[in-house]
Amino acid sequence: MTADRQGAQFSSAQRNLQDEDEIELLSVGVDIGSSTTHLAFSRLTLEQRNARYVVTKRELVHQSPIHFTPYVENADRENIIDSDGLAAFIKKTYQEAGFTRDDIDTGALILTGVAMLRRNARAIGELFAADAGKFVAVSAGDGLEATMAAHGSGAAARSGQIEGTVLNMDVGGGTTKFARCSQGRVDQVTAVEGGARLIVTGADGRINRLEPTGAAYAIELGISLSLGDTPTEEQLDAIADRMAMRMVEAAGLAPLSPETEQLLRLAPLAGEVEITALIFSGGVSEFIYGRAEGSFGDLGPLIAKHLQARIDPLGLTVEEPRATIRATVIGASQYTVQVSGSTIFIDPDEAVPVRNVPVVAPEFDLAGDIEPGAIIDAMGKALNRLDLAHGDQAVAMAFHWGGSATFQRLHDFCTGIEGGLREFTARGHPIILVNDGDVGGLLGLHLKDEMGVEAACISIDGIDLKEFDYIDIGALIPSSGAVPVVIKSLVFPTTD
Repeated sequence: MTADRQGAQFSSAQRNLQDEDEIELLSVGVDIGSSTTHLAFSRLTLEQRNARYVVTKRELVHQSPIHFTPYVENADRENIIDSDGLAAFIKKTYQEAGFTRDDIDTGALILTGVAMLRRNARAIGELFAADAGKFVAVSAGDGLEATMAAHGSGAAARSGQIEGTVLNMDVGGGTTKFARCSQGRVDQVTAVEGGARLIVTGADGRINRLEPTGAAYAIELGISLSLGDTPTEEQLDAIADRMAMRMVEAAGLAPLSPETEQLLRLAPLAGEVEITALIFSGGVSEFIYGRAEGSFGDLGPLIAKHLQARIDPLGLTVEEPRATIRATVIGASQYTVQVSGSTIFIDPDEAVPVRNVPVVAPEFDLAGDIEPGAIIDAMGKALNRLDLAHGDQAVAMAFHWGGSATFQRLHDFCTGIEGGLREFTARGHPIILVNDGDVGGLLGLHLKDEMGVEAACISIDGIDLKEFDYIDIGALIPSSGAVPVVIKSLVFPTTD
């Protein structure tokens, strides 16, 4: 494997993985959202274990203050992110941390809400163009944001420590995201319109920011609001209470009304599940846990008050998060390098290399009979959880093969895979399968020769992947019949 690892380097041209069993990286996590932006610098110590590097020590060395994402009006009178103002904040944060861009080994750029709209994402991308080789860039929609918040707050990890379900409620500036977690994983996610900065007032009490959803909440209560108006404390309190009611319903903690269902941005949480523990994250959680005082001119303190008033009578156990408003990634532990097994299948040869492919790890039960419908369903849930179901980019399906590789079992599995990725292959993306066993070649042959799948197929084995990994698959190594795989892993504040 050593010879195949020669090309895997960090940002420094002199640094190579070949002779390093333990490495130290300086990582930066940049979270740019609709309401707030913040950065965190960390030193990560990684040790090589079983052909991949694992974070064994994490030291937070600097974090920026929470900065309200700056906006400016463009020629079309649209509010867009002020890239110059954002650049100034980022530059100042680097200076305060005592680092330059050249000091950074790796990082993660997370865009959420309006930040990932095309007109904003392009400008933000230009700010980090020089770091393109170091950063994993993630555009997080509601599903992925809910999933990431659950990992960052510790809710997912907590669900692996206790018997039962942990609900994470991430209350932000414009939306509130929910994640049900069990056995250390996120099971279901949803999101509802409602958040602290849908209505914002200045020091004089006049409204200087009014989002359409905020105005709609007011109209529902018979309150007419416009920019420049001065709402009463009673009016703002009533609006915050109505938002809290919608959040509790969307969380599955009260019956879901038709009005709340119309405000959902994802499918509602399914089934009645007993919640063992409740954890809050997001900006409003700072008020719920008493970590913030005063007001930023928004509805945050009022929403927190009414959420507590509605949840306290339910008798739920509310636990402390490991991170609240900063429940996002702190970096990307680039690079882990593995070399695939030789029982792989690539057709056509030009299908590789591929770069920065997000990994999806559905929960497949492959020990017994394989049901194609169950495969499709598991893939759909995993794709929705990571906001990848739209098929706009290729994905890598990671799984552990169990049981024998008979013709019927291979056929049932491949039928499910082909059905679950139909949206992707229709858009010209390859089928990418990665397993940690030795059936890569058999699966690829079955898809192509037995089923006549026209899409390009990359089926490799001997590789261990997990969710929040991103992979590069290199060209075939003629001497071994294997391919090199570079793995970039998002690292959360709660990762041990």
